[in-house]
Amino acid sequence: MNAFYHVCFTTTDLESTMEDFVRAAAVSWQPPVQGRVADWDYRMAFTAGGPPFIELIETAPGGPWGDTSTPGFHHLGFWTSDLASGAMRLTEQGFPEVFSGCPHGRPFAYHRMDTIGGHIELVDLARQPSFLETWNPGGQPMPAIDESSAS
Repeated sequence: MNAFYHVCFTTTDLESTMEDFVRAAAVSWQPPVQGRVADWDYRMAFTAGGPPFIELIETAPGGPWGDTSTPGFHHLGFWTSDLASGAMRLTEQGFPEVFSGCPHGRPFAYHRMDTIGGHIELVDLARQPSFLETWNPGGQPMPAIDESSAS
């Protein structure tokens, strides 16, 4: 089992995109939530039913999600046992960090992976209980990249 747990797309219309996924793939959704990271407001939703999840983010262009004026793929999300070590590992392996939520009290980081036209998101494992409570109540713990043995 690996630490991949979601794929994220940006959208200009959260409800329409959610409905499109319902019609196209019969997925169900947890209710959307609103949030703010630094100066950027956003709305987001995750599919219901457990990993792997689909995440949708609706936000104005700019900020951590870049040009969101056109919907598209943004990132693949992975849990990590140690965000600082994981971010250093990815940077050293040629995947530059383009945004860290850590200075804003959010334990995640986006790293650019040009070969997929998007990002790898590392999320600190300490955040997982809160994630499960919000997006997958009663869900089982998910594995994380063990940064002490990752190369």
